Amino acid sequence: MSQKGKGLKRKLDFKKKALRTYFFHIEESGKKGEISKIQKEILDHGMVYLQMRLPINKITKEYENSLKEKIEHKIFHAKIREASENDLATVKNIYNRAWLTSNTPFRPIEKDSLKKIFNAPNTVFLIAKIYNIDGGFIILDFEGENNEFGVIAGLGVLPRFQGKGLGTILGMAAWNFFKEKGLRELRCEVYKDNQVSYNFIKGLNFEEFGKKIYRKEDFEL
Repeated sequence: MSQKGKGLKRKLDFKKKALRTYFFHIEESGKKGEISKIQKEILDHGMVYLQMRLPINKITKEYENSLKEKIEHKIFHAKIREASENDLATVKNIYNRAWLTSNTPFRPIEKDSLKKIFNAPNTVFLIAKIYNIDGGFIILDFEGENNEFGVIAGLGVLPRFQGKGLGTILGMAAWNFFKEKGLRELRCEVYKDNQVSYNFIKGLNFEEFGKKIYRKEDFEL
């Protein structure tokens, strides 16, 4: 790899680490110094994330239409917009309410943390409004020496809209965004025990292509 390529990789690795840090925290609970069983497992053995991908050429019009048919009876209309900095309080609210229902170690996120993610190069937030309510968000990023891979770095849906197709609408908005950029593949990763998120991602035709084990230090800047 060229020096330029190595420098770019270091920047991308740092950015991914920063993103991951904001979405994970090992927190003491109960008595001072006491941690939960899942948190102890992570400290001892690491946190396993499944690597998922979806080639853009598999996102055909027929496939998109089949997804729309599945969700149209659940949600009639959702308007997608690219978020501005003024939307970060909304994203914070959705995130903090959405992650409470996931099987992933959780801590509330602060607006300043979201602002750092928002201001990172090539990072885009999309928000879905339904019934005049901002009900979900998705965070998009890029990987590769030429930004050829689109990455879903985070997704959250208010509990009241979970299981009703809004996540799928956000997923479709993500790949439409990346298709317009000429990317060849979408990628994301999911914590191995977060079965709900895994099933959702599989339902979007993503396939598993590997695993990564993150240690505590991988979540520390």
